[in-house]
Amino acid sequence: MLELKNITFEADGKTILDDISLKLTEHALTVITGPNGGGKSTLAKLIMGIEHPTKGSIFFNGEDITDLSIDERAKRGIGYAFQQPPRFKGMSVRRLLELAHGRPLEEENCISYLSDVGLCSKDYLDRDVDNSLSGGEVKRIEIATLLARELKMSIFDEPEAGIDLWSFSKLVETFQKLHQQKQQDILLISHQERIMQLADEMIVIENGRIAARGSKEEILPRLLMEFEPCGINKKAGVEYAE
Repeated sequence: MLELKNITFEADGKTILDDISLKLTEHALTVITGPNGGGKSTLAKLIMGIEHPTKGSIFFNGEDITDLSIDERAKRGIGYAFQQPPRFKGMSVRRLLELAHGRPLEEENCISYLSDVGLCSKDYLDRDVDNSLSGGEVKRIEIATLLARELKMSIFDEPEAGIDLWSFSKLVETFQKLHQQKQQDILLISHQERIMQLADEMIVIENGRIAARGSKEEILPRLLMEFEPCGINKKAGVEYAE
């Protein structure tokens, strides 16, 4: 279970996150949403250890992990899927999945992980994770590596970005199945209503602070009322990027 206590993050003289405190429910699927630039991705990076808080503490399963490195957090079972994943020249998809899993994988298991993210051809297995793949393909492969790991917490930063409609539907099914197993905490950062519909709890972050928190039944209708289909905030007249 993750707990954040009074997290503040400052960069270049600006306060990106301001005194954030929250405790996530164990084995729940939590969706964080809100306007771009509000601090959502920064919060995810703080949890993974990519960034470090200016103030405050981060606890995972009762342990203070505030000063732990990315590798140390990964060893404790935290996984992170980047909004824009890195590419690995000379690294095959098969090898990347096996490294994530921690031991060799049968070909059918590799294909199963790829199928779960909408990549159905075994031809992907021996391709390098390099510039020959589209951004959406690399994104889905990275998500597949998280599925191949035995995690206690998975963080997905805008998993829908750059992914076609059919593959997105497969991802939604995969997140739903992963959640039904009740074996890990799942944190999704997303603007997509279909992903929000999966949530046990939703958190809205705006201007570096928690603007709202509650069940999807409480939060989602309010969001849909505030934002028109074209993405314009009725209150502020600010574009809400998809």
